Amino acid sequence: MKILISADMEGATGVTWPADCEPGTEQWQRCRGMFTSDVNAAIAGLFDGGATEVLVNEAHSTMRNLLLEELDERASMITGRHKELSMVEGVQTGDVDGIVFLGYHCGAGDDGVLAHTYLPNAITGVWLDGEPASEGRLNAAVVAEYGTPVILVTGDDRACEDAESYAPFARTVAVKDHVSRYAARCRPPARTAADIRAAAERSMTLAGRIDPVDSSPKAMEIEVDSAQLAQAAAIVPGVTRTGALRVRYTSPDAYEMIRAFKTVTTMISNGMEKDYG
Repeated sequence: MKILISADMEGATGVTWPADCEPGTEQWQRCRGMFTSDVNAAIAGLFDGGATEVLVNEAHSTMRNLLLEELDERASMITGRHKELSMVEGVQTGDVDGIVFLGYHCGAGDDGVLAHTYLPNAITGVWLDGEPASEGRLNAAVVAEYGTPVILVTGDDRACEDAESYAPFARTVAVKDHVSRYAARCRPPARTAADIRAAAERSMTLAGRIDPVDSSPKAMEIEVDSAQLAQAAAIVPGVTRTGALRVRYTSPDAYEMIRAFKTVTTMISNGMEKDYG
């Protein structure tokens, strides 16, 4: 059984505000250890449950946050940018029997700790085929086309609730409870590690290749917080502006949907100025 862990940081133990997960800050250095602890707990639990191979894909920001020197030696890790499938890099090999969304969070416009979708604050809403879409929902659509089930999701309590809408059979672990976008009631690392390990072991009962979802057109709509960012996004071929703050595009499948989304968000990010956004 080969399991992939897609490891994001905003939903990790102890992370509650931007400096906790912005590379280079003092707080980020401190929180990297708790992030790595979450991942190691998941690795241990997966092997407890019968996994024979665990691959970790770094999925946060620069994708160089986890402490490789402290990683469980039974696992391997993809670290660094840029990657074909970004947060779920590795699933395209077609031999992944289950995926863990670790340290995930709610989507842009939702109520959750550090809620966003790809960009921290310029995107105010994302919809996939008319449904509000967190990074979890987008990534779940991608892995479904490869026949890989989502078996475990960790994050704050709101992220766990969100997971019920796109991976209803997955195990969930809340490592903290939402208070506001920048505050949470947190459990200590020793407790979250135990909870994650136990859930990861149980999640292995859900692992196993499933029939890939048939490829079908995916309609994406993105709302931003200023008009010039919609204009920047519409530069991408196939992306049309549907309002002052909205753009839309349709891709032939989830694979192309997520690659186009990365391109659109890059254009939006590059369209921002320091003071005026």
